[in-house]
Amino acid sequence: MQGTAGGSSAGRGGAARRRRAALGALVAASALLYAAYSLLRLRAFRAGSYDLVIFDQAVRSYSRFGLPVAIVKGVHNDFGPGFSILGDHFSPILALLAPLYRIHDGPATLLVAQAVLLALAILPIWRYAERRLGARAAYCTAAAYALSWPIAEALAFDFHEVAFVPLLSALMIERYDAGRRGQAAAAAFALLLVKEDMGLLLAGFGLYLLTRPAGRGHRPPRSLRGLLPPGDRRAGLAYVAAGLAATWFCSRVVIAAFGGDNDYYWAYGALGPDLPGAAAHALTHPWDVVLVLGDPPQKLLTMALVLLPLLLLPLASPLTLAAVPLLAERMLASRFSNWWEPHYHYNAFIVAVLVLAAADGAARLRGRVGFARPRFARVRFARGRRLAGAPMAGILAATVACVPFFAYRHLADPALWRHNERAGAASAAVARIPDGALVEAANGVGPALTSRARVLLWDDTSHGAPWVVAQVERLEFPFASPAEQRRRVEELKAEGYREVFRRNGYVVLYRNVPDPW
Repeated sequence: MQGTAGGSSAGRGGAARRRRAALGALVAASALLYAAYSLLRLRAFRAGSYDLVIFDQAVRSYSRFGLPVAIVKGVHNDFGPGFSILGDHFSPILALLAPLYRIHDGPATLLVAQAVLLALAILPIWRYAERRLGARAAYCTAAAYALSWPIAEALAFDFHEVAFVPLLSALMIERYDAGRRGQAAAAAFALLLVKEDMGLLLAGFGLYLLTRPAGRGHRPPRSLRGLLPPGDRRAGLAYVAAGLAATWFCSRVVIAAFGGDNDYYWAYGALGPDLPGAAAHALTHPWDVVLVLGDPPQKLLTMALVLLPLLLLPLASPLTLAAVPLLAERMLASRFSNWWEPHYHYNAFIVAVLVLAAADGAARLRGRVGFARPRFARVRFARGRRLAGAPMAGILAATVACVPFFAYRHLADPALWRHNERAGAASAAVARIPDGALVEAANGVGPALTSRARVLLWDDTSHGAPWVVAQVERLEFPFASPAEQRRRVEELKAEGYREVFRRNGYVVLYRNVPDPW
């Protein structure tokens, strides 16, 4: 009997070790993929000053024990050279990355940190799915997140504070699900330090908790019964109240205290001139809200793309409510068209929540159809695991099928791997700028200069920098066309700048003027 028990214990221990090894390998492989893709883009001059240099300058300021000042943001957007990005978005959590700049001072540090943070979300996603669906389905769930198109598009738009959100949102949900309410609350509090609107994510999670009144709704896993009550209305109300209060306070008080404009990101003019007006219009004219959700139709496409690779399973779970306020914040907007595009990083704010909701939805469907016929509990359990695991394998297959249509398709571009003529010309142009110089740089070359120069964005306004690096053949933000860029170079020459370098569309201009800062 002792030998049997010992063998059984050893077998369980060996299986646990294999699972940990497989999970660690998945996290490591994902982090390596993310970092390699991001660093290749940086090396190939495919990153941009907006927004990589903004965050680089801010975190460098943190590393020197100052406010997160980003001159590239402050000057281009007319806030002034001393502008703290806390007046743009309330993201004090970025200070956690400042010690890394003591190891390597430059934007590559942010890209690698983002890769690791995004990959670490795999751990709570796997734990949540494993409790509901078993280990095999959990690996499919975690891999589907790792290869999901919202993560790929976030990587393709350099670095943003969203790097923290999949991990923290998944931790909040998984820890609460595990009965670790204090740990869930700690993750929720950390989310509030990521961005001023993360309180909406907390409010959505609170709405989910309110769908689980005591004695009704989804039953927790057997291993958690007794730890996790079927519902917690007080917790739900607390998350809703805290989330909404934090969003209001950060958006209306904190951002203004750091020199920001509270109305800078107001994008709901189709509903009203301000929040009270928009809320009143929505209540009295609800059909207008529906119309705004589909205007332009690109919004509907993005919402479909978010759900279809997950086989619509999030719609079977009330956990999807956690993502609804953040999604509505974007889809009800009538300006800032990038908010509702499938590109950029915005969908990465909700992807972990929706993947977890898909796992929960599969478990709920298993509960409805998996236990109908078999007579014995063990048979019912095994069939339920198989029935629930199949949809997660389908989700992984759908996710893989999407890969060629989103950002990872660029990995097949030889120019990303080889130093071509354009990248060589950009490197040569950058090399003409002295260390410590103030330079107005085209969006695509700013990241190559920011670790050794003070970078401003080259735009249609002169900012008094002695050096300018322009691009006249390829479209560069914020210009509307290369023709405008060529016109701007001629204007700079008329102002007294002389051309000291030109190759492959890159032009370096210099004017011997005192440094204004």
